[in-house]
Amino acid sequence: MSKVGIMSMQRIANYGSFLQAYALKQLIEGLGHKVEFVDYHIGAPVIKDNADNGNKYARKIEKGLEMFRYKAPLSHKLTFIQYKQSFGKKYMPLLGVTNEMNYTPELDCLVIGSDEVFNCIQKNSNVGYSPELFGKDNRAKKLITYAASFGNTTIEKLDTHRKKDEVGELLSKFNALSARDMNTGKIIESLTGRTPVYHLDPVLTYDYMKCCDQIPDINPTEKYLILYAYSGRISEKEADWIAAYAKKKKLKVYANGGIQKCADRFIDCSPFEALAYFKNAEEVITDTFHGSIFSVITHRRFTTLVRNSVGNSYGNEEKLTDLLERLQLTDRMTVGITNVEKINSKAVDYGAVDSVLRQHREYAEKYLRDNIE
Repeated sequence: MSKVGIMSMQRIANYGSFLQAYALKQLIEGLGHKVEFVDYHIGAPVIKDNADNGNKYARKIEKGLEMFRYKAPLSHKLTFIQYKQSFGKKYMPLLGVTNEMNYTPELDCLVIGSDEVFNCIQKNSNVGYSPELFGKDNRAKKLITYAASFGNTTIEKLDTHRKKDEVGELLSKFNALSARDMNTGKIIESLTGRTPVYHLDPVLTYDYMKCCDQIPDINPTEKYLILYAYSGRISEKEADWIAAYAKKKKLKVYANGGIQKCADRFIDCSPFEALAYFKNAEEVITDTFHGSIFSVITHRRFTTLVRNSVGNSYGNEEKLTDLLERLQLTDRMTVGITNVEKINSKAVDYGAVDSVLRQHREYAEKYLRDNIE
């Protein structure tokens, strides 16, 4: 039995970060290893323009005030703030994560990933630029990644912000490199001359619906669609369209993950309950990577709204296109909200999708087995 550490986004308060961390832990423990999460020191954001406040208490106040600027029912806003504030205390213990930080433990193997652990050129002060996420100063006998992602960071941004040489030097020290998406793979190849292997997000490679006994049964009293998007990302025009569409379909709108103007309910629940709500939804509208994944593993009809990035603004087109191409589901993507009705009217061939997932799960297990031991 090896002592294995996972360095990921395990302390970030959202369902995707939690469920991918939990999934990777389950996959590695399933191979017979002892697993613990490893923390990194948060660095200053590389992008200074409009960067988040570095003081975590001031940032919490700013985020709370920001909630009140969004158009959504007041009760949803108050519930959302409470949900965010209590997330760590409620759910981090389920990962084995405590308030005590776990920096640089002695390990047989350190696995960095999954999630956007390499997304270092950004203004998010929750992460900032931390060389430890690239393996610096670790005390592990072996160092590998699993489905790591650079997110919106590109080779050009690394060069512009003078991080390319340091990141390349750190990446060259890994024993094995696994990327989640093509952008990440290209950066790794450019900086190290090595071709990484590609793996799906752990939420897909761990069979949640078959193996996880934490997902409860829920008994909805009404039919609903899930709107899974971060607060502030659904435009007023999109929200109005969704409200009219749901009314036409005689569905309630359940917001999950963020507050929305058009929502009848904001669902404050555990990460495992979130999957239960997806499982019982009539359909899903999302503009997130993990919202798309939750739809897939629960076999829902869904539409993924793609956001284009401009400059340093948020964009998800690359990672969503990459994900849905691998799952042969690019027909579920759109940039226009009015296409949702047509897309969600079509059933998904989940027999074909599950066949793809079985292959990826075998591939992931072999990689972890071969490179941890």
